[in-house]
Amino acid sequence: MNGLNPAGAAESGPTALEVSGLGKRYRRGWALKDCSFRLPAGRICALVGPNGAGKSTLMSIVSGLLTPTEGTAEVLGRPLGDPATRSRIGFVSQDKPMYAGFTVAETLRLGRELNTTWHQAKAEDVVAQGEIPLSARVGSLSGGQRTRVTLALALGRLPELLVLDEPMSDLDPLARHQLMGVLMAEAAERGITVLMSSHVIAELEDSCDYLVLLSGGGVLLAGDIDEIVEGHQLLVGDDGSQAPNPAQVVEMRRAGRQITALVRPDGPAPDGWETGEPTLEEVLLAHLRTPGAPALITAEARPAERTVAA
Repeated sequence: MNGLNPAGAAESGPTALEVSGLGKRYRRGWALKDCSFRLPAGRICALVGPNGAGKSTLMSIVSGLLTPTEGTAEVLGRPLGDPATRSRIGFVSQDKPMYAGFTVAETLRLGRELNTTWHQAKAEDVVAQGEIPLSARVGSLSGGQRTRVTLALALGRLPELLVLDEPMSDLDPLARHQLMGVLMAEAAERGITVLMSSHVIAELEDSCDYLVLLSGGGVLLAGDIDEIVEGHQLLVGDDGSQAPNPAQVVEMRRAGRQITALVRPDGPAPDGWETGEPTLEEVLLAHLRTPGAPALITAEARPAERTVAA
């Protein structure tokens, strides 16, 4: 008989995604390894990491396009790959595959015919906001227009979990702002959970309230963005400053006589240091430059410990 041990996890409402020890191995090696975190329902989660960190692999696994080599996952409360979950997930990949010879209207009709849950007016409204003619061929659309049509297909499914793999990478700043507005309005209206990868930290900081940072296929940071940032402190000092506890230091950098350290404070700052609150970008870059720093997984982001009862 299986049981759940809640120790070490802070359950706060339903869970959209929970992965434990998830890994995917290709011939060239591991793309994802020992990946574990929890994403509560209703959060807008930024999935961040350098190229090759495993972001696209994780998103493809969550969306049912890849099978993991090891580990477990639950999506919307059901085991990974459960057919009942597929219609509840919307996915937009980097390459945005569509039939170039189809018109926009034909593309939306295909979405309606292939999905058991479909909201035609919702999909058409997303397209109309971009002033894209329904008669236009997909192959004639600009990158931004293609992105809008693929987002319309994803939102037309009325998903409970929306997975977006670098959705705005080929858009100009105005188009990015407009589509992010569409996405945020939909998330607020329907309370959907969003898992979105991007390299534009300012965009994520403005739109997301949750964070998962991947590096080398594993999780370095996971949890509420404000809680993660508040869990760090910026110290500025010089050679005369008392050395901080090495166990608390994420990164230490020197510029001439000035020393800047990002730490996880545990009590008052050592003598001789000026203290400040880091930005999200400073926290992310420090962890990416120092992958050996201990991972920070907040209580809300820790997956439940699963034990097997005798």
